Amino acid sequence: MAFQPLLRHSAAPVAALTAAFALQRTAYAEELQHVRPSLNTSPTQVNLSHTMLQHTRKPIYDSPASAAPSPAAIHETTIHPEPVTPPVRDEQKQSTKVTAETVAARVLGQPASPTPTVRLAEQIKRARVFLHAQAVKAEDNVDKGLTKALNLEHSFISTLQSLAPPRESGERLLPGSVYVLVAAMAGSIVARNRNILLRGIVPAAAGVGTSYAVLPITTRNVGDLIWKYEEKYPVVRDNHIRVRDGVSHFIETGKAHSQMGYYQAVDKVQGVREAVEEWVSKGK
Repeated sequence: MAFQPLLRHSAAPVAALTAAFALQRTAYAEELQHVRPSLNTSPTQVNLSHTMLQHTRKPIYDSPASAAPSPAAIHETTIHPEPVTPPVRDEQKQSTKVTAETVAARVLGQPASPTPTVRLAEQIKRARVFLHAQAVKAEDNVDKGLTKALNLEHSFISTLQSLAPPRESGERLLPGSVYVLVAAMAGSIVARNRNILLRGIVPAAAGVGTSYAVLPITTRNVGDLIWKYEEKYPVVRDNHIRVRDGVSHFIETGKAHSQMGYYQAVDKVQGVREAVEEWVSKGK
């Protein structure tokens, strides 16, 4: 009886170790079963019980660990390497170059190449824009033409109004213009048997002279208008100035000669009168 506790303490570890190696286990989860040791349990039994509890965990997989995986499972779980593409030439790189429009189309979810409907819409848009531009251009040309015509009409009317004499001057265009025409016709009648130079100069001179006498303000306005147009052409302006100076010089010279002849005639008449008076006085 004295050896009974000793045999109990020595047989318990051997039995526990034999049971642990005899049992076959698979992979288990990290869940432990907690066992409360009794008062009569030795530390060696507690360690053996913990070792046995570690082998009695829950399995992770349903299939046993000894089962070999199938080829299909191995193929599915195998990571396939990416295929190695050969180097692309420069021409192929340029042909496959991604443009900004392609990237924008991909981002917006649109196809990279336009569809026939889109191309037709673009052509119709271009045609409409071209027709609109032509219509606007034609409208602008018509507006410019009408504006130019209105400006010409206004200029013509304002020019005629500027030629007319003011009311306070007392000039009348209707009888005065008739007098000018009659004077020009009389000059042409006078010079009808002369040379062609006189036939052109005499009627014009008679008409201009009559207009200066009958319609002085209107004639001066007409002369100013003609001079305004002549200033645009320097050659005509210079010739006009030269002719006017020549005519003015001729008129001044004629006036001087006429005055000289008048004074000579007056002197001669005075001398004849004095001689007659002297002769009469001697006869008495």
